[in-house]
Amino acid sequence: MMTTNNLTMFYQGWPEHQHLLVKMIAPLTPEQLALRDSTGQRPVWLLTAHVIGARIRWFRGWMGEGDPSLDPLDLWDQGDAPTPRTAAELIEGLEQTWAMIAGCLDRWTGDNLAETFTKERPDRPIISRSRGWIIWHVLEHDIHHGGEISLTLGSHGLPALDL
Repeated sequence: MMTTNNLTMFYQGWPEHQHLLVKMIAPLTPEQLALRDSTGQRPVWLLTAHVIGARIRWFRGWMGEGDPSLDPLDLWDQGDAPTPRTAAELIEGLEQTWAMIAGCLDRWTGDNLAETFTKERPDRPIISRSRGWIIWHVLEHDIHHGGEISLTLGSHGLPALDL
């Protein structure tokens, strides 16, 4: 439900981008999911898994949102990620992580944007990010890698994002 108090109205294009991403990935065969734009680049399935993983890392890992059942999906793009994912798995991951994000946007208001989250990792200095920064970062990440997937598929003569 969209009200004037929640964040959904400020991110109206994101659900459409999600829809187009799902529509682009859904019909792909395992061979098409394995396509790369060039040598050394990640294949389509891994780029999609990376979108899913980033959503989980930022919304769950940083802000504690979503269900713990999403956590295994975060591993799909980690390390060597040796197991290619099917279109059905990727669609499920996109839909589950989108449900998490959409629920947050529907629940949060502008007053929630300034809340700050801090992470300490042994390999990096302590960093803090606001909820507003995290939302923007995940949105731009979705758009960036959605475009990368689109470019890869288009360069192989397959349907890309239909914006």
